[in-house]
Amino acid sequence: MSDATPTGATHTRIRPFNTKDTYPEQNLDNDLCQAVIAGGVVYLRGQIGQDLDTRESVGIGDVEAQAEKAMANIAMLLDEAGSSLKDIVKVTVYLVDIRYRETVYRVMGRWLKGVYPVSTGLVVDALARPEWLVEIDATAVLSRDPS
Repeated sequence: MSDATPTGATHTRIRPFNTKDTYPEQNLDNDLCQAVIAGGVVYLRGQIGQDLDTRESVGIGDVEAQAEKAMANIAMLLDEAGSSLKDIVKVTVYLVDIRYRETVYRVMGRWLKGVYPVSTGLVVDALARPEWLVEIDATAVLSRDPS
């Protein structure tokens, strides 16, 4: 399901949402989206173990399952944007525990075999919800006309 919203001549926003719907337990009211296409580049929101259609967390307690879902979300969003995994130029990985690094990077490595993006990995105290163990964001270029 793609909900692409043109916002002028230079940007397209994919899957817009408001944080009051996504995080009802938090006192937030921010208009965001899952991806923005601007100047031939696709910028993705950090992806976690969450179903983008239902907003349900998946893989609770299982960093491998969360990393798989994050990468599946990335692939789906890039496809909706007119790009693909092979067009990724940069990934950033956020882990809540350094011991998850090998597991997460093995998952990511399977999805990005032969792509060779630049990568940054960070260990953080927490993510937006306590059940989330890993977040992966990506930047890619357009590989075809998104219309």
